[in-house]
Amino acid sequence: MGQTVSVPLWLFAAMLLLALWAALVLLLAPGVRWYFRRRVNRMIGEINSRLSIDLPSFKVTRRQVLIDRLFHDSKVQAAADACCRERQLDRSEVLRLVDRYAREIVPSFNVYVYFRVGYATGRAIARLLYRVRVGFADDPGFAAIEARSTIVFAMNHRSNMDYILVAFLAAEHTALSYAVGEWARVWPLQQLIRAMGAYFVRRNSGDALYRTVLQRYVQMATEGGVCQAMFPEGGLSNDGRLRTPKLGLLDYMVKTFDPQGERDLVFIPVGINYDRVLEDRSLLRKLDPLAPKRGTGYAALKTALFLAKNLLLAASGRWHRFGYACVNFGTPLSMRKHLAARGFDFRALPDVERHARVAELGSALMAGISLVVPVLPVSVVASVIEAAQGLALSELELKSRALALMTRLARSGARIYIPRQDQDYAISVGLRMLTLRRLVLENEGLFVAAAGEQPLLAYYANAIAHLLDAAPAADRAQPGAAANIPP
Repeated sequence: MGQTVSVPLWLFAAMLLLALWAALVLLLAPGVRWYFRRRVNRMIGEINSRLSIDLPSFKVTRRQVLIDRLFHDSKVQAAADACCRERQLDRSEVLRLVDRYAREIVPSFNVYVYFRVGYATGRAIARLLYRVRVGFADDPGFAAIEARSTIVFAMNHRSNMDYILVAFLAAEHTALSYAVGEWARVWPLQQLIRAMGAYFVRRNSGDALYRTVLQRYVQMATEGGVCQAMFPEGGLSNDGRLRTPKLGLLDYMVKTFDPQGERDLVFIPVGINYDRVLEDRSLLRKLDPLAPKRGTGYAALKTALFLAKNLLLAASGRWHRFGYACVNFGTPLSMRKHLAARGFDFRALPDVERHARVAELGSALMAGISLVVPVLPVSVVASVIEAAQGLALSELELKSRALALMTRLARSGARIYIPRQDQDYAISVGLRMLTLRRLVLENEGLFVAAAGEQPLLAYYANAIAHLLDAAPAADRAQPGAAANIPP
């Protein structure tokens, strides 16, 4: 009994590894899971007591459960059967495809990551780069929203910063779920995006099976009360103007909406504008069909040089934030009231008529967004410089025209953000931003657009061009009354 037993070193190492594995799985892992589950549940309780809209159970359901629900959904299974017949494929092969699509789409929302890591990171980035402001919010309209409603923020898409900016500003009230394009499906970015509750979408996919899986997930999330954020334009604006809405996700959300159900579906128009869009030159390049294609390496190099330049400016004390980033929240649009006023139900409409009705809804949402796009200093000054058509302006003349333009916008009902409630300061801020970027040059007290920079000035002017189109008829008929600014 007391004899020594010798074993080979490799066998001892294997036994040691098995013992360590058993200790980890049977002793440490349950304790770690219990600890983090306790922290998460405590955070959910804290959040539900703080948010004006509770986190729905669908939002915090385990990802694998949602994948199984989506996989076994009757409409998804019917689409799989149709795919088998059309493509002459084995059912097991098609079901593997369904499982892959479901795992690609369904997020893995993590409360701790969203409200601790994501919120802190988003706030730090947004405030580091911009002076972040909420210019307008329809508080009485928000107060009238039923507590169990499904909220959808419908926003114009100016920059990829939109994701961070709106999520950060809304985090005091709810957790947003975004639809994110395939550009973000890279490690480790996609893991972080999934943990933040976003789901991935293949743009312009012609695969009917994939579209059915995506459609059913969006409908399940909407019916489950998940607060979502969408860009009706479908992508970034390349020229700065608002775009015609794309209706795919909107159609998915409303086609199964039950006006008599327990949840209302409420769309909140959100207008976003920046004094500087980080991707402005890249977006303008897309408008030039003759511009040479640039790969990922070039983009990475330009990004690194941009960061290095700004770090050097910060180290020398000459760095400035990129102006103001402003968000306005417009009047909510209740689907119950919308359908009751028009006397129809999306579920009862044939496809052609439903698509027409969804197009009307999309136009109404874009109209609501257009009304609350913030007017910022750079957009005002850029509009004045562009309207001058190469004419050099003194500072006094430029400010006079900018003030007349702001007056004209105010008459049209535009939401103008005026820093410090000082119009002269606001115009000076916009002019400083443009001169620092050398888009506007000063020579002997006269300001003029820099050669070759007219497209970029037009890009920032276009952000508020639709508001100028809505100017009162008197201003349009007598442009000279507004300091000679063309209509």
